[in-house]
Amino acid sequence: MVQKKNAAGALDLLKELKNVPMTLELLQSTKIGISVNTVRKQSTDEEVASLAKSLVKCWKKLVCGPSKTQMKPKKEPATSSQSSPEPGQERSSSIKANQGKEETNASHSLIKSFPRAPSTSDWVRIKCREMLAAALRTGDDYIAIGADVEELAAQIEEAVYQELRNRDIKYKNRVRSRIANLKDAKNPNLRKNVLYGNIPPDCFARMTAEEMASDELKEMRKNLTREAIRKYQLAQTGGSQSDLFQCGKCKKKNCTYTQLQTLSGDEPMTTYVFCNDCGHRWKFF
Repeated sequence: MVQKKNAAGALDLLKELKNVPMTLELLQSTKIGISVNTVRKQSTDEEVASLAKSLVKCWKKLVCGPSKTQMKPKKEPATSSQSSPEPGQERSSSIKANQGKEETNASHSLIKSFPRAPSTSDWVRIKCREMLAAALRTGDDYIAIGADVEELAAQIEEAVYQELRNRDIKYKNRVRSRIANLKDAKNPNLRKNVLYGNIPPDCFARMTAEEMASDELKEMRKNLTREAIRKYQLAQTGGSQSDLFQCGKCKKKNCTYTQLQTLSGDEPMTTYVFCNDCGHRWKFF
């Protein structure tokens, strides 16, 4: 049905799926949630869309796991010497206990929700949203997390557009940098934090290259900055000596580097590296 974009006959299958005892392992191995959600979008039948939506919503709860209230040990039964509560008191305590469980479950939800992004008919913005959604699907993190990548991508693009108010080269470069960092295999934590909502879409839309960098790259830049400060007064004309870089040609680490602010003030400095052995030069961002 998903491949042929034809949801005819989906109602009976969805009713059968409703009776299947679903588990997190089954969701991850079959990816049935993605298929059901796609059928929901393709179908014009309100009953099919409603049933598919309720199934996806129910399956998303599986990733939340057991709440802390369910893990608490049961209290010892009251002894015969204690007096039993009156019916009114018992009902009141039961209501308070249920409210406490609901609040605990809500507070331990894995995914933070944000206001939905308005739709757009601009084909450039629609394409940017599709590319951001594809970047968020890198790996299988979004399946286990249960995040709505299409809506999250729309929120990120909306935040970029609201800040820049046009679709010029600056807008496109901003979107491209988000996509590149989300797809970075060496920086999976950034994508997970965006999917979980730990990094809000509007905040992610404004992050600089330094803020989005992986922990390894941040540590390397910190070491370069410390070394540059330490050698500031003894700086050589050709730059500072360092073994932090490896030449791509001769594979040696006998290099000299200099740093210059070639971009705007909110962008990181450009590092120029020179190999003292073979003379190879390159830029490091």
